[in-house]
Amino acid sequence: MVADQIVLPYLWRRYLSFMRALVGSACLWVVLASSGTTPATWILLASTLVVYSLVSIFWRWPERVDRYGILQLCLDLSTFLLCVALGDATSFWLSLLAAFYLFVAISTLQDWREVLLTTVLSLAFLISIQSPNAERLQPMLLVLGMFGCIVALQKQSILARLSAASRQAVHYRMESQLAREAERERIAADFHDGPLQGFISVQMRLEIVRKMLERNHETGMEELRQLREVCNSQVTEVRTFVRNMRPVEVDGAGLATALRATVGFFQKDSGIPATFQVDPGAMHDDIEASTDIVQIVRESLNNVWKHSGASRVAVSVARRNGALQIDVEDDGTGFAFAGAFDLDELELLGMGPQSIQRRVRSLDGSLVLTSRPGQGSQLRIALPL
Repeated sequence: MVADQIVLPYLWRRYLSFMRALVGSACLWVVLASSGTTPATWILLASTLVVYSLVSIFWRWPERVDRYGILQLCLDLSTFLLCVALGDATSFWLSLLAAFYLFVAISTLQDWREVLLTTVLSLAFLISIQSPNAERLQPMLLVLGMFGCIVALQKQSILARLSAASRQAVHYRMESQLAREAERERIAADFHDGPLQGFISVQMRLEIVRKMLERNHETGMEELRQLREVCNSQVTEVRTFVRNMRPVEVDGAGLATALRATVGFFQKDSGIPATFQVDPGAMHDDIEASTDIVQIVRESLNNVWKHSGASRVAVSVARRNGALQIDVEDDGTGFAFAGAFDLDELELLGMGPQSIQRRVRSLDGSLVLTSRPGQGSQLRIALPL
């Protein structure tokens, strides 16, 4: 769709065609009613304008033929000049109406250059002819030309902003689509590494129980009781997985309350003791990335539960150097590597929790992952406020 059609819909163009038909009909009436010999050229021009305007009201093919509006501009300008040249003192109102329509049409349909050129040509014509209405129309034409240029410039500015907003909307749609795809991949990976592995384990142990019951009933029953415990833990894991898929609710509760609830749910589901410490000066309810912060802490705790074998976890939030610092530390097995690595190094080497890295990168934050194999790990994240 052409940009000016966004601002000026087809209905507005029909209104302009209707106004053009009225002005052209009035001009044709003045030409036919004037005394003396009237040139056939003026009658033909006015008749062509009326027919063209009537056609434009009911059909759109004139707009498709004249895409740049040059024909309309020439006809409108010729009609105005015709009304001024052939009119007498009693038809001043018709010349003024034609001038008003001319500048309304060109300021909304054309560029400011066309408005300026039309104003200059019209003034030059009024100065060069001997007409009772020419001198009275000159100041009004100058004012109309000035306002027409202002309207055209404002329209151009609006179109530029609309074009930029349209490009930005396309960019946002692409980003949201990529975010949805990334979230789907993360959910699929979490489900594959979590509940699905548990279901596969239950399926394999059921086959073992069946064989044991055929050979030794007591041993099979003991294995069945252990399998029941596995199923109970699997139910807890599935509930945790479903809870993590729900949207993070921060509004109304505050960031500190949401983080404390996240840590509490983790301790209840996993059975791993977890502590939460927050600096009173670090929490503000107007932090824009509150939802992402809660999700980062949630994913960090889930990684500790699934992969670290830790016996305790500590989460702390503080304000350091104009940034919100989040620490998640555990005493588990750590990662397969030893040492401290920042976000760029982790992305380059393909190590560490990638979903957390993507979230921190999108927030223009920094991340340092310290791993001590056999002793635990620490994840330190700094997000600008």
